[in-house]
Amino acid sequence: MFKFITQLFTKTPKKDDTVKYLITGLGNMGPDYDGTRHNIGFDVVDYLASEMGASFQDARYGFVAQVKHKGRTLILLKPTTYMNLSGQAVRYWLQKEKIPIERLLVIVDDLQLSFGTVRLKDKGGAGGHNGLKNIEQLLSTNQYPRLRFGIGNKYPKGQQVRFVLGHWNDREKDKLPKIIQHAAEAIKGFSTIGLARTMNQYNKDVLKAPKPKKKKTPPPSSDTPSENNIEEKK
Repeated sequence: MFKFITQLFTKTPKKDDTVKYLITGLGNMGPDYDGTRHNIGFDVVDYLASEMGASFQDARYGFVAQVKHKGRTLILLKPTTYMNLSGQAVRYWLQKEKIPIERLLVIVDDLQLSFGTVRLKDKGGAGGHNGLKNIEQLLSTNQYPRLRFGIGNKYPKGQQVRFVLGHWNDREKDKLPKIIQHAAEAIKGFSTIGLARTMNQYNKDVLKAPKPKKKKTPPPSSDTPSENNIEEKK
């Protein structure tokens, strides 16, 4: 009896059941890089923080903001290590927040995808991207989710670096808000409905007009005479 009363009035310590995700946008620090194609990762997490009323704080290896979405905690990270050393920031914050690698999502620019295409993947090679190379090196794996933001490859021969580090043209600037918003929604989906379902729903060319749905031919009315009936009347 005494044991039961003790259990009744003893408060059980609450466990921290918060599910955390590390959402890392890749880019380079400094005004010279603001608004460039290579910094689209920064732009996406900036949008997400602004939409959810959060602000970034200067922390170790990066600027960090926290937002809540449907019971999940999204830790938004903009590494201050510069692109080539992005892995330092990613590794540190994964360890600090005790986040498993499957709940890491890296937002990165991608030359192999046309401008307007957003594509989530569960793993993959670096594809020549120095930020992904360093993350893979320091995490000792490429088995982590990433969101690839297509920037296209319309540049003259030998001008790849200039193109990647260049600013968006006027046509691209007009389209960017729609694509960034789509990418932000994909990030929310990743944290709630899972990677597979989010890929099915959000992996697409945002600027491509959807195909019109084919109109279904209604079944013949019961009042309409069949071919057999017609022949019988002849």
